[in-house]
Amino acid sequence: MIENFKLLDSVAILKPISNTRLALVGSEYASISSLPVGLVGTIIEVYDTGKECQYLVEFADSKGIEYAMAMLKADEILVLQYELALAY
Repeated sequence: MIENFKLLDSVAILKPISNTRLALVGSEYASISSLPVGLVGTIIEVYDTGKECQYLVEFADSKGIEYAMAMLKADEILVLQYELALAY
């Protein structure tokens, strides 16, 4: 199944993301070994290579201050839904 995630979608991580795949902001986050399953981020860029899409996801604290970014594939994220889509 091909997912079509969009810019600025809120997503949750489905698998732990190792710190080797992260761009961490600030030295206080250097001790992070991985981002946990369920952590919420925002898609800030979509890269479509023709074969598959990859998504640059930003992770921020409750004040909106970014602490990490990661390039993720569609099978590593789930788009969060805030409204029930009804078919008419």
